[in-house]
Amino acid sequence: MTALNSSATGSSYRGLPTLAGLATLAEAARPGLSVEACVGRLKRYHYVFLRLHEILTARITAEPIYELKTGFSHHAYLCSEHVLALRTRVGEMREPPLGLETVPHPALEVFFAEILAAPTTAELLAGVYEKALPALDAALARHLADTNPLTDAPSVRVCRFARLEIADMIEFGKRALACLVDDGTRAALQPWLSLLDECLSAAGSLDGTAPPSGEPLAPRHSARPYVYDPVPRRDERFQDLFNQGVNPEAFLYNANYPPQPKALMMLFKRLREIDVPEMMASIIYQTKGKPWGYYRDMSRQLWDEARHAMMGEAGFVSLGVDWTKARITHNWSLRLNTECTPLERHAVLYYIEQGLMTKTGKRYEWEVGQQSGIPLMATIQDYDWADEVLHAALGREWYIPQIGEWKEALDYGDRCWSKILSNWTTVRDQGLTRHENWWPAIYQQACAHWGLEPDPKVLAYAETYEGQRADLKTVSVSA
Repeated sequence: MTALNSSATGSSYRGLPTLAGLATLAEAARPGLSVEACVGRLKRYHYVFLRLHEILTARITAEPIYELKTGFSHHAYLCSEHVLALRTRVGEMREPPLGLETVPHPALEVFFAEILAAPTTAELLAGVYEKALPALDAALARHLADTNPLTDAPSVRVCRFARLEIADMIEFGKRALACLVDDGTRAALQPWLSLLDECLSAAGSLDGTAPPSGEPLAPRHSARPYVYDPVPRRDERFQDLFNQGVNPEAFLYNANYPPQPKALMMLFKRLREIDVPEMMASIIYQTKGKPWGYYRDMSRQLWDEARHAMMGEAGFVSLGVDWTKARITHNWSLRLNTECTPLERHAVLYYIEQGLMTKTGKRYEWEVGQQSGIPLMATIQDYDWADEVLHAALGREWYIPQIGEWKEALDYGDRCWSKILSNWTTVRDQGLTRHENWWPAIYQQACAHWGLEPDPKVLAYAETYEGQRADLKTVSVSA
């Protein structure tokens, strides 16, 4: 009888957490949002993440600052995951057809068009990290406060996870803005930032919970349609961007060289992978009309490739090596972005991935990492290998069906890459590079860190990319 009375008054058995820990009985007793109101808000969050994914992806290639290029790669991927989560949740709530391709309010369209077209890095950072993401976070917090935590528990979970990663993104942007935007620049930004505020007011706030202001909007940056820039740009730490003076694949697969210096070549190869996000961003942005799973998976791979570049950076720093002495070029991404179609770029990407799946590919690199005696190198190659297996699977899912059978798809990738086989002589004759051999500077730094005398044979390595491309097709492997 006592237990019955305590249940009737809202007490739990021996004070245990009520309602699976979701809420107290009092919190669950308020009505909260209706399904219709909940879905209306969720669709707006979806639109915000969708546009942020588009904006961040669009700006990866042409953004010269490496830390921002990698940061945008990460955040675009996170946005793609939250788009997927919101699409799934809306689909659970009596919403066929989902209507997720509809713009929730014209003023929101202007808001994001302005940020996409922002002509400077400072404006882009302020628009994304000081306006869009904080407004989205406030909307999600309002959702959690307004909805019934029991009846709408699945939406609550989606919102809570989103807020966790939004907080990280906002913190990144806050720190970036503090480093890059001075008081004078910020003052000059104020009229445009006020326009963004006006867009949100005209939309009835980001989530539509406020009365729309009804004020007319006068677009500034988006008065002219945004045009995607496919040309990769790098900051001043990246020198000699057309250099093809060192062939790391030929060194790595030559049995006459020991594992320790081969680890340096693998770190170079990892850091050089920054050109993959530069190229993949163009595929994602320029390929329209695919299922969202395509964009999510491609964004995941793009982020992995950016992460691989950062692995190379971390590896060099751990060995006391100044990676800027190497020549981290953009020749590959530049030529693919400006000379090939999005499908041809994807074909080249898949061809490379398949070449890495053999025992002379990523497994071999992992083995070299273990043999190098550098624990971090073994870890880097272990995860790099796992990622590339995933990427090959994503290629089978999204690329091969566009071409036909596996062999046909592979042959097409080979042909596409052959279109940009080598411009070694051309860029040299145009005065864009002298193909300097940067390898001795890197190797000597590492030897100083190890306390070793450089091996004369290793130090003298000078094979170039003349007439060759950066895959394993022309490399003679003896292992």
